[in-house]
Amino acid sequence: MSSSSTSTTSTTAAARAHARAQAGTHTAAMPVVPASLWPTPPAGVDADRLTWAETVPGGRYTSKVLDRGTRLRLTDIEGRACAHLLLWRADAPWERLNTADTVKVPWQAYLGTGHPLLDDQGRVLATIVADTSGHHDALCGTTTRAQNEARYGAGTAHSDSPAGRELLVLAALKHGLGPRDVGPGVSFFHGVRADDAGQLVSTGSAGPGTAIELILHLPVIVAIANTAHPLDEAPTFETSDLEVLAWSAPADLADLAARAETIGPEYERAHRNTEDVWTALHLTEGVPA
Repeated sequence: MSSSSTSTTSTTAAARAHARAQAGTHTAAMPVVPASLWPTPPAGVDADRLTWAETVPGGRYTSKVLDRGTRLRLTDIEGRACAHLLLWRADAPWERLNTADTVKVPWQAYLGTGHPLLDDQGRVLATIVADTSGHHDALCGTTTRAQNEARYGAGTAHSDSPAGRELLVLAALKHGLGPRDVGPGVSFFHGVRADDAGQLVSTGSAGPGTAIELILHLPVIVAIANTAHPLDEAPTFETSDLEVLAWSAPADLADLAARAETIGPEYERAHRNTEDVWTALHLTEGVPA
């Protein structure tokens, strides 16, 4: 801390004045609260529908509880972001994203438009509804501290090259969860493919400005770690900013439900499982006691 900063905070009163003087200050890497103050809402979306607006720097994480019928958009601003995503059902957090079923049930290992993100009860937590990247991964999971220490020399949450698992554990703790609740997730903006020999090969990024959008089918806790992919070939840690926007879009969920059958029989079944539990939970709403 500089001597000038120390002098302005050397007493409780001075520290309070210094802190209050920061009111209204915004940096590129912080949430906008309320989200409706975000300067550039998505086209056709009223600002007052925004529920989450944030820029997440490389090497940092974020989390939020979002409602059913929310549309979530992630944007790789500079082409070096990698969004490692976990989902837990907010009202029943023992139900969480299951990457094995997310790959197995739709008979598709590669994520793209129309792909459901499933939990272990055969329910859809979210569906990918738009994708201009096409470079994603549901096979490798995120990085560990040991991996990052071996590659970059450090991997703790507060280092210059934090591992994804370290960051996601911190996100989970903010919602009453713990390390045992942090399982394998999916990663957006860094592609992986299996070659003819069965080896997983990095296909890197699609470049700056690409985005992916999801519709949430149930209330969920969303955790995102923006950090390097396990197969990132860069010798140094170069993860760049990730833009996160979410807004209320119940009509989009209704449209998706109306065409569930056309997406595929496995998707329709998972959709029915989701609607069944949601209906059971809310059947008595509006009924006089």
